Amino acid sequence: MKLKEYQGRELFQEADIPAPEGTVVSSLEEFDEVADDLAYPVVVKAQVLAGGRGKAGGVKFADDAGEAREHVDDILGMEIKGLTVDEVLLVKMIEIEHELYASVLVDRSQRLPMVMVSPEGGVDIESVPDEDIYTVNVNPFTGFSPYHARQLLAGLDVDRDVEKQLASVLGKMFELFQDRDADLVEINPLAITPDGDVVAADSKFKIDDSADFRNQDVEASQEDVPELEREANEKGIAFVELEGDIGVIANGAGLTMATLDAIEHYGGKGGTFLDLGGTDDPEKVKTCFDLLTRADPSVIFLNLFGGITKADTVAEGVVQVLEEEGLDVPLVTRIRGVNEERAREMLRDAGVTATQDLKKAAEKAVQLETEASNGGAR
Repeated sequence: MKLKEYQGRELFQEADIPAPEGTVVSSLEEFDEVADDLAYPVVVKAQVLAGGRGKAGGVKFADDAGEAREHVDDILGMEIKGLTVDEVLLVKMIEIEHELYASVLVDRSQRLPMVMVSPEGGVDIESVPDEDIYTVNVNPFTGFSPYHARQLLAGLDVDRDVEKQLASVLGKMFELFQDRDADLVEINPLAITPDGDVVAADSKFKIDDSADFRNQDVEASQEDVPELEREANEKGIAFVELEGDIGVIANGAGLTMATLDAIEHYGGKGGTFLDLGGTDDPEKVKTCFDLLTRADPSVIFLNLFGGITKADTVAEGVVQVLEEEGLDVPLVTRIRGVNEERAREMLRDAGVTATQDLKKAAEKAVQLETEASNGGAR
């Protein structure tokens, strides 16, 4: 779950991380209601879950209410990387003497949280040389300690008072990272003002989707989720759109990943995939096929291992799809597990390629996709 900038700022303020006061509006009428209460000059910032807002014209500066109103009018409704701006943040402009970068994220190679600091803030961290990035892994059971801060800040040329403020901010960021089950807490830039104050001038916040139930007070935005994926999520179906042309339906995350690997092994590229999970409900199978066909694959590969899931009832759903709606693309199936022989028989009777061998099924799916891409029948 990605948060918009103003949502991250609200969490920063709850954690006592200094951040300028801001107001969010979604219309000119709302702006007019708060215009006289704003502390000018202000920054007018598009609220979308995409980077590059400044380059796209989604961040502007205003010295007074009239100028701010013009910018709000310009930014609302604009598109940034395919996302429509429907909210704007107006935040007090701060004078910045130096910009730093700070984040807490998951270091998957070490399976530990990592705190990262750089003296090169205000730019994409990916563009900063490695020698200008300082990191430390933190044991989640012992937490962020003063010696972690000293290790991170030793390479920064800041005075003692600023160093204390930075250490405090980093500690609070780590606490927030843990309390909110976050994947990422980022401040870029973390500003140092001419008065020596440390202020979060921006926010980037991502919460682990599995922890949504523990963050009910945070409203999740679905604006960066593709329409089909959003619809699938609402129906309780795991759905991911990839760039390939072979659509995959499987049951279980492990089997789904193995299916994608098998396709790649034979020179193909997995496209949209759906995870049936433990269901064998024919109606849900039909829903999965409806969603997948709307993603426009050139081939559909159904890979099923029947444990809790009964293979023949899944096959029943597939046969219903073929009889009631038909398929405009080839279908390859690999069936193993409970009632597999009956399932394969049902599918073969319906004219579907059905096998129990994953390698043969994956190779056949890639062959059909190649034929389709070369102008063969779909």
